[in-house]
Amino acid sequence: MMRLIHGLSYVFYIGWAIVTGSLTIVVRQFLPGRSYAHPMIVEVPLRCVTDLEVTLFASSITITPGTLVTAIAAGTSTQPPVLFVHALFEDSEESALEGLYDMESRLLAMTRGRAPTTAASTVTEVEQEEGRP
Repeated sequence: MMRLIHGLSYVFYIGWAIVTGSLTIVVRQFLPGRSYAHPMIVEVPLRCVTDLEVTLFASSITITPGTLVTAIAAGTSTQPPVLFVHALFEDSEESALEGLYDMESRLLAMTRGRAPTTAASTVTEVEQEEGRP
């Protein structure tokens, strides 16, 4: 039952992200005196481990206006999978990672029935949360 609730919540979250991302693109077109975008590519070590989780997360990022997964590095027994995400409208790498880890936490709550306890921002934090040495 909780997975159903988390699943519906995730669908609404992604829908809202699509609407707000689209509005951001439109509004930035007409803001005078401000640059249109601050493009960057961020490296995102994942807490997603299964192929389904990684695929759903990469698809969720790509469907959201202003973000695009450019590459996926497969995980190993000692390293988590890594996504390289092109973010168009973030002001800093930290803010981009914060939003991406929020999305990942919501996705993991849907697929696993529970969200990770914290949003990791480094490979070391991802490994510690997963109980890796």
